[in-house]
Amino acid sequence: MEITPEQFAIIEDLLPVQRGNVKLLNLDVLNAVLHIAEHGCKWRGLPERFGNWHSVYMRANRWAKQGVLEKVFLALQEAEIINIRVDHVSLDSTAVKVHPDGTGALKKNGPQSIGKSRAGWTTKIHMVAAGAQTAVTFSLSPGQAGDAPEGRKLLNTLKDKRWKGTKVLMDRAYEGDETRQLVLDLEMAPVVPPKRNRRNPWEYDKELYKKRNEVERLFRRLKGFRRIFSRFEKLDVMFVFFIHFALIVDTLFSVNRP
Repeated sequence: MEITPEQFAIIEDLLPVQRGNVKLLNLDVLNAVLHIAEHGCKWRGLPERFGNWHSVYMRANRWAKQGVLEKVFLALQEAEIINIRVDHVSLDSTAVKVHPDGTGALKKNGPQSIGKSRAGWTTKIHMVAAGAQTAVTFSLSPGQAGDAPEGRKLLNTLKDKRWKGTKVLMDRAYEGDETRQLVLDLEMAPVVPPKRNRRNPWEYDKELYKKRNEVERLFRRLKGFRRIFSRFEKLDVMFVFFIHFALIVDTLFSVNRP
């Protein structure tokens, strides 16, 4: 799988302009990163056809630190190439096992959302999704972090969206009073089943709740990239880079174009 010039043209103007005598084009770098993301190989293991592995790594690292792909992701949303429906969204998390290569970085080097849970060293990806192929936003936390507190932090980032009346589909991990109240304060509507031991259980739209599987399907699409299925990155900034990269590439391959 490779990004074609036609697909690259959609985001070409959103990437930093190349200056000077640069041998590797941005398209070449993206296809090299795609190979890394798909196969989970080390940077040094990049096939020679992609050019010098160190040059690819340095540009990817620079883009990661500058938040280049996050800006591209947000620009695609604004241009409605990533088309977000606002009738309902889903909130959920998934755990990613950390490869031994992804541990051991010094704390001073940057944030590392890695923690020990029942599954060992893991990172959680918390996500708000507007469909099986559409992410609204996401964040990282150590694997042992609770879903509800991290989910509330993510929901708070939607304040400026002003999606009045939007249904928020959540599983029982988010059925606590604080989380449901936050959704209501955001003028959105929680759709979450009550726990069986609730003294005063509430009614919820069971048919609409079935669509919560959309976020699960989105996680499945992301984990098709081995670099996301298992975390190899020591620092969050690089792992976030790969998540944004996967979301952008998935959009480029999925969007219908004439």
